[in-house]
Amino acid sequence: MESSLLQFLVIFLIALFVLLIISNWVIYEKAGKPGWACIIPIYSNLVLLQIVNKPWWWLLLMCIPYIGLIWAIWQLNLLSKRFGYDEGFTIGLIFLPFIFYPILAFGKSKYIPNSGENSKGDDFQDVDF
Repeated sequence: MESSLLQFLVIFLIALFVLLIISNWVIYEKAGKPGWACIIPIYSNLVLLQIVNKPWWWLLLMCIPYIGLIWAIWQLNLLSKRFGYDEGFTIGLIFLPFIFYPILAFGKSKYIPNSGENSKGDDFQDVDF
């Protein structure tokens, strides 16, 4: 009995993991980036920083304990804004990613390359990885 419950739990978690990978793949492609980039650990975050138009050194800031969490949440907020959503959607991306990432990927949202914030030196337009 316990073995079948454990098998179900493992299969369920693998299915959620695959759903998030597919969703991220589609999100990256909507933003004009290669979808396969979402499965390579550090490179995926660098590409995501390109999508939200932030500099590469944000990755270093995300490595700082506790403070890096602020930058990671900020990055998710910028991602939701790039697709036309607000802070409420960011909360959904944080707490219910298996629902909100597929909405972002398979919904009618479109990638907005310049969502209004133009900070000097944060452009990634001329950098290729």
